[in-house]
Amino acid sequence: MNTEEGDSGPRVAVLNIVGLCQRHLGKNMPKLAAYARADGRKEQLIRPVLPALTCSAQATYLTGKAPSDHGIVGNGWYDRDLQEHHFWKQSNHLVKGEKIWESVKRKRKNFRCANLFWWYNMHSSVDFSITPRPLYASDGNKIFDIHSQPMGIREEIKRELGEFPFPSFWGPRAGFESSRWIADSAQWIEQKHAPELSLVYLPHLDYDLQRYGPNDSRIEPALQQIDTLAGELIDFYSKQGVQVVILSEYGITETNNVVYPNRVFRHQGWLSLKQEFNGETLDCGGSRVFALTDHQVCHVYLQDRSESFRNKVLHILESMDGVGQILEGETRIQAGLNHERAGDFVLLAKEDAWFAYYYWEDDNQAPEFARCIDIHRKYGYDPAELFIDPNISFPSLRVASKLVAKKLGFRIHMDIIPLDPTLVQGSHGIIPQDPIDWPLIFGPGIQSKEDSFESTEVHTLLKNLLSG
Repeated sequence: MNTEEGDSGPRVAVLNIVGLCQRHLGKNMPKLAAYARADGRKEQLIRPVLPALTCSAQATYLTGKAPSDHGIVGNGWYDRDLQEHHFWKQSNHLVKGEKIWESVKRKRKNFRCANLFWWYNMHSSVDFSITPRPLYASDGNKIFDIHSQPMGIREEIKRELGEFPFPSFWGPRAGFESSRWIADSAQWIEQKHAPELSLVYLPHLDYDLQRYGPNDSRIEPALQQIDTLAGELIDFYSKQGVQVVILSEYGITETNNVVYPNRVFRHQGWLSLKQEFNGETLDCGGSRVFALTDHQVCHVYLQDRSESFRNKVLHILESMDGVGQILEGETRIQAGLNHERAGDFVLLAKEDAWFAYYYWEDDNQAPEFARCIDIHRKYGYDPAELFIDPNISFPSLRVASKLVAKKLGFRIHMDIIPLDPTLVQGSHGIIPQDPIDWPLIFGPGIQSKEDSFESTEVHTLLKNLLSG
């Protein structure tokens, strides 16, 4: 263990268990429940940030600021200058505001932080980082890989732990293996470098909660797996003298209604569509209005900025089934979303609904990327990527044949994703009515509160813990 550069202050590991809430902290999670309630403690509720999405929640926790200030208005946004949409970008420079490790370093000059798979983890001011980063070859081939800081960690950790199991991080095979590898990498970093703060992202509970919803018995194995894994990490870190904090970003609620704002805009004749590769592509820059969808949140961007058109769009939005609230002007400011990246209108779904990006009316005209795992080109987050199209006979054989063709040098189209968003049974993004579905924070040293903490207060809770 290398501790030469460390200091004598408290050391903390924050385990970010995605989707964890009080609804599940019970019989299937005995270790986490016991840890939450040990020594008279109790799990603490966090009022979710709006939007309650991965990138926004993490940015708020790490800066103590709302999206209006740090700029992360969702997992994606539309750049009006480039006239391009962006989802799941990775540069830490996109997040404005002083991060928690930067704040602590001003008082503890030898303080070091490791960020293990929290988002916006590239070219950050942390000391150690590992994050997913595919490589794209000149022939269009995608190779799964990671990015690290320092760069030498990348090859060293892959030699010792094996390749990061990218297919289990997202897609139809998304599951426990990704969380297992990240947990192993956290232990590896601790044994090699013993940082003062470790930020550990454990994602896999999120997958089945979206696939099946929060009340389906099929989620029980995932609950039990994350409980066992978190228990292992708590024991491991405790033996190293590291305080462990359990944190989550949001809870997932049951959904049964899919909202298609872009199809509504199409019916009004407001979209610009282009034929590409035998399918329709949305021309955002040429559309009078369009939507970028993000779970239960939808950013609506106006290219026609006239007041009369704005009023027409607002009237259509108000009549849209499944929309619970429309934020604009003053209400957008009050919600903490007054930022240039945010839509002119920000739609919040009703709790049983979520937004799909689909704009085509005939599945034969769907763009080529619609049936693929393609998190960057789609005009919104697509949880249908968690499924294999049920209409495909012998899907394993089909995937295998495509992979063989790929190895032989042929270009392939991995078109296995269904065009049926009704398969998705759980979503998040709004603030659920029942606090049982709110995120949690707990662990030794986390102060208690009768009601709930604001998301912006998590930054202070962690900073106080690190200050000793």
